[in-house]
Amino acid sequence: MSTEHARSGLLSMRRLLGRAVAGRDGRAVGRVNDVIVRLRTEGYPSVTGLVADVGGRRLFVPAGQVDDWTSDPLALTTARVDLRAFERREGEVLLRADILGHRLIDTSTVRLVRAHDLELAPVSGSDEAGWVLVGVDTRPASWWQRIFHESREAVSPDGCRDWSAFEALIGHTPSVLVRAPLSRLHRLKTPQIADLLEAASVEERAELLDRVHADPELEADVFEELDDPDQAKLLRGKSDEDVAAVLAHMRADDAADALMDLPQDRRVPVMERMPAGAARKLRSLLGFNPTSAGGLMALDHLALRETATVADALDAVRSASDQEPQALTTIYAYDDELRLTGAVGLVTLVQADPGGLLATVAEANPVRVGPETDLPDVAVLMTDYNLLVLPVVDEDDRLLGVITVDDALEATLPEPWRRREPGARPAHHTASAGS
Repeated sequence: MSTEHARSGLLSMRRLLGRAVAGRDGRAVGRVNDVIVRLRTEGYPSVTGLVADVGGRRLFVPAGQVDDWTSDPLALTTARVDLRAFERREGEVLLRADILGHRLIDTSTVRLVRAHDLELAPVSGSDEAGWVLVGVDTRPASWWQRIFHESREAVSPDGCRDWSAFEALIGHTPSVLVRAPLSRLHRLKTPQIADLLEAASVEERAELLDRVHADPELEADVFEELDDPDQAKLLRGKSDEDVAAVLAHMRADDAADALMDLPQDRRVPVMERMPAGAARKLRSLLGFNPTSAGGLMALDHLALRETATVADALDAVRSASDQEPQALTTIYAYDDELRLTGAVGLVTLVQADPGGLLATVAEANPVRVGPETDLPDVAVLMTDYNLLVLPVVDEDDRLLGVITVDDALEATLPEPWRRREPGARPAHHTASAGS
């Protein structure tokens, strides 16, 4: 179905609400209480009917029985309506109950905004007649517009924005589940989704969490980006099984911090529900002071014998798809005693002779720290030596893990700086739903 529409044919949802509904014989039947749309994989949500208040009851009127959506009173093609009470079906969205006056995600600015009005438009250029939801007005109405139900189009015809720029938080679980494959959240970056969670209400958070829960990797990435208080609060609201599933997909260092933020009586039960490998990584980190290099380091790193070739090292990088990309910016070399002997950046590897030895291209005796090194010293070393990754070694000079620059920054930034409002982001452009 084509969803092309002309602005002159737009219909304001606020002006439609409360409008009288009249049968074919001209007699008043009731008043418009809500409009029903159904989400689709492509294009705009299609209007399937309306909910009418008839004698104190809410009744369903199919869209096909509406003769003229723009008339006042709203004209039907029949003199009678079905007197069975309206019951919402899966996938149906009620524009008044679910969207109008509620907050939506503006995917261009990645902020929560309120829908103060909605625009409907007739479908044209198609054999199938009907109406679709095409626009959202996020500007609050003035007092006189609210009193007289005056449309904003009369004041500013370009005020509404295309529906494709928004993601609605409907809150109706069956409709959310049907809509999940259509979600535009996958276009956002995980820090942006985390910001939305931190700004959301309890109900909005619940729906956002339900959405990301469908993708375990995304869910874990989002939890890693949350501020510690928000992360702890949201994890405490989950069952031990769900917390274990989230932690199992998080980086071991972040998972260890999150585990320690749980009440003490929940830590062991959560670990018992985690996969053996993930739980073992956590135990190896929990023995370190959280304000030390050992407590900050990540276990993901790539190390090969110094006799390996450059080609071997590049093959190892290609195969390390389960490791954090930040940890792969530097590859380490070790000797027969497993002691750290060298470090080489990924760019240097790519530019080197594939047949050359790792020991030849790697920087000998790289800067490293022990697990007890405090965080200020870590930050100073990474700054002085322009390091993206800093290795952490044990007393025998064997590699334990690495500290990435983003983790070092997060750990050393003063708390007020971390909580300051970030600057305005560039618009996040998305494709039009009707294109």
